[in-house]
Amino acid sequence: MFIVKNQNLKTYYQSEKRDFVLAHGDCFKLLKEFDFKFDMIFADPPYFLSNGGISLQSGKVVCVDKGDWDKGKSQDGMMAFNMEWLRLCRDKLKDNGTIWISGTYHNIFSVANCLTELGYKILNVITWQKTNPPANISCRFFTYSTEFVIWARKMQKVPHKFNYDLMKKLNDGKQMTDVWRMPAIGRWEKTCGKHPTQKPLRLLVRMILASTNQGDWILDPFSGSSTTGIAANLCGRRFAGLEQEEEFCKLSKARREEMENLENYNNLISHIEDLHKLQDCSMVNEDISGNIQIPF
Repeated sequence: MFIVKNQNLKTYYQSEKRDFVLAHGDCFKLLKEFDFKFDMIFADPPYFLSNGGISLQSGKVVCVDKGDWDKGKSQDGMMAFNMEWLRLCRDKLKDNGTIWISGTYHNIFSVANCLTELGYKILNVITWQKTNPPANISCRFFTYSTEFVIWARKMQKVPHKFNYDLMKKLNDGKQMTDVWRMPAIGRWEKTCGKHPTQKPLRLLVRMILASTNQGDWILDPFSGSSTTGIAANLCGRRFAGLEQEEEFCKLSKARREEMENLENYNNLISHIEDLHKLQDCSMVNEDISGNIQIPF
């Protein structure tokens, strides 16, 4: 029997195994409507960069505007936004839980300041070095090729999960550093469509393997196309996502249902080096079905 924690929050989509649940709406409201503690949170909040800039994609100059949700804010507005969602998310973490937040220099310092003020303990700042960054079309500065991911735990003095030995194994027996070299999303990750700020599965898989165990629950308050959820299920973890745009809820549903086909599932695994190395590892392949409590 599956136990639903709060039935007042309507579920937009739920996988057959109930290891992937998605709610449609504004996370600032939805986070107040259910009571559940997660092992890990990943968040890719707005960078507030949609101000008419341009970039180069597939050899074409394109506008970088993502949508109204990414329109620029004042520094005070950005701080208030980040402070509120991080406060709400802290209440959803277990005491030994951790949170990962991605960003660029445009928003990451604001996020770091808010984390400190709210009592989180910052553990690392991961530098994601893109092996295939967009070209620098202005030729007036160095090519942008990195994004940052802050990893923090909820409590100052409560130990967090870190699968150190596994990370060392994935790094050929050497300690893994805080610089991760990975490409941006590939064509194989866009078979159902794409989100304008979609992160690569490789990136999410590494975070999840580093800081969670088999069967753990992971929350993404800005779910987008649910890359976090796809990565979580590939790693044998459970996922709950919140997304305000129905277009991306539909995309998330399509991506998760595509995984039900064994050929598609194996194709994803084959592209993700960390999982390819661990195909025989019980940490990824154990059956996590059974009686579980789901967030909503």
